[in-house]
Amino acid sequence: MSTQEVAPAAVDVEQAEAALVEHYPRLVRIAYLVLPPSLGRNRRVLTAHWIVQRSLPRGRAARLPQAGEARVPAPRGTAAPGYGYVRGRVLRQALDAGLPLRRRAWPKRVQFPPLLPQVWGLRLFTRSGGADELALDQRLSALAGAARAAYVLRTLEGLPDTAVRQVLTGAGVVDPHAALAAADGVRTPEGRTAVDLLDSPEFDPCSLQARPTDLMRRRRHAKAALAAAAAVLVCGTLLGLPGEGWAPAEAAAPLYARHPASEAALDPARLQRAAAVAWRSSSRTDFSVWPARGALTGDRALLRRALAVWARPGATVQVSATPGTPPGPPMGAPQLLFAGEVDRARVVLFHDGLRVVRYAEPDGGTTGGPALDLARTDSADAATAGALLVGRGRGEVRYLTAPWVSAASVRDLLDPEAEPRALRRDAHGVTEALPSPAEARECRSWHSLELAGGGPRRLLTDLGEIVPARLTWGPPLSAGDVPDASEEARAAWARTACLLSTMRSHGVREVNAWPYTRQWLPDGNGRAAWLCTRAETWRGTGGRVLAQFQPPLSGPPAASPGVVVARSEVSPACGPRDPRVLAGVLWKSRTGQWYVLAAGSEDVASVRTSGGATGGAEGNHLAVPASQGVRVELDGRLADGTWIPALR
Repeated sequence: MSTQEVAPAAVDVEQAEAALVEHYPRLVRIAYLVLPPSLGRNRRVLTAHWIVQRSLPRGRAARLPQAGEARVPAPRGTAAPGYGYVRGRVLRQALDAGLPLRRRAWPKRVQFPPLLPQVWGLRLFTRSGGADELALDQRLSALAGAARAAYVLRTLEGLPDTAVRQVLTGAGVVDPHAALAAADGVRTPEGRTAVDLLDSPEFDPCSLQARPTDLMRRRRHAKAALAAAAAVLVCGTLLGLPGEGWAPAEAAAPLYARHPASEAALDPARLQRAAAVAWRSSSRTDFSVWPARGALTGDRALLRRALAVWARPGATVQVSATPGTPPGPPMGAPQLLFAGEVDRARVVLFHDGLRVVRYAEPDGGTTGGPALDLARTDSADAATAGALLVGRGRGEVRYLTAPWVSAASVRDLLDPEAEPRALRRDAHGVTEALPSPAEARECRSWHSLELAGGGPRRLLTDLGEIVPARLTWGPPLSAGDVPDASEEARAAWARTACLLSTMRSHGVREVNAWPYTRQWLPDGNGRAAWLCTRAETWRGTGGRVLAQFQPPLSGPPAASPGVVVARSEVSPACGPRDPRVLAGVLWKSRTGQWYVLAAGSEDVASVRTSGGATGGAEGNHLAVPASQGVRVELDGRLADGTWIPALR
């Protein structure tokens, strides 16, 4: 339940990456505050970003403390897996950056300027604060790195002294007691709290100001670099004259093999193309029956470049693949789905039976190299093969719709009473741009793509990948599409939509929301809803489950989002294999009384709680008086006596 957090034995790379992305501004702020001020503000900003970006585990998984060992606490207001591990790595590197260089000691990489990120021609500074922030910065500058880390963990992260000592010990601090004692001497001005000061823009390396560097020195360096580049160009031209081989200007890397089958797969003339009406008579309705569309399907040079980059992407190509998607070259001649100009790029879409591949190269007036995106799409059907992303930029996306789609519209999930807005499509099936919720910083709206044709109306949403995820509603074994559901479904999705941000870039195939029960609350507080939201992935594993408590509405649905009380990435609950769920929450009544509330699906015959609050009830609902902050164990029984644990 929500009042318990179980530390896993290990965190894998995906968990650590999810924690790093979700809490990136917090981690960068911690690194910036711990780094020594002697580095200078510009290098301190860049080093803070560099430290956080290189804090992922080096192997497939990183070990976390076992039972009985010191556990790494989570930050206030979050239980993201892997956060404690990433924070520990950030603190260790930030402390190492303050070590002096010695002749007899092997230097650490963090003691030198970062390789990435780099900013040429500008110097970056955090925004200036007031006199209180300046005074606090001066006091922190006088402390050692370990004392600054102790102050930040205690103030910004809200950790007790015992937890601070554990974290500092894990980061390599020899005497954490002395660090805490030094941090005790930092005083803040009257009327301001330390948390407010540390949360100010003065210490935010993600909100920056820019100033130019030394312009005269930069001009001299530019002339020298131009002369060196000209010399390299002449030498490269002379060296490349004899024989034939790979052209260095291309985005594709050098050939790794010359196998006849591999070479045939890279021939644009052998690309497979489905007939324009093949989907009408085919036994399958998926990407395999999409015809080749777009104004550049006859551009063999573009298709050849796209196939070559897919087979062997060079260093300038931005490659991304959804989890579980093989990144290798095509095993045979793939199917061409689209080739055309979208916004300011030339885009090609392929399908090889297992994956959809998107190749995009900017036009001559746009900077940046080509991009290659791969997404697994096996077991696709008419419900999940309705659209593919062809363009993304400036917070907007464009889709290529399936040939059986007769109309497209945009629906804002946070406005359940509004009618969907019609979305224009060109002759090739490419939609006009619509806002992307996957790139929004704040959840003020959640625009989704609604498609009609080929069956019931379906709702798709962008989760940061080239294949949008389908949204459904109802019990796991009989879930239906949201547009044809009731007003209750749209209102519940309005309170659930913002939780979809936790499922970005996870290879999600579809997301189902299921109101598995309703519970009358104690003390006449009305009737609450319990929802289970499950995201199924294309690879079949790694599905994410969220148990959600939705108290009675006190305003518009979007203004009263649900509360996540339990989550899991390994549980089959709320899915076709195990359509059962049990979850609980510590809840405060309007009278001020705390209760442990629990609810299970209809097949749960009894519920029991033990620990800080003890009680039981027949049926699938439980309400036990408790005290604030209590921790309990929750479980239940089915009608046949089978034990069912709480989702966690």
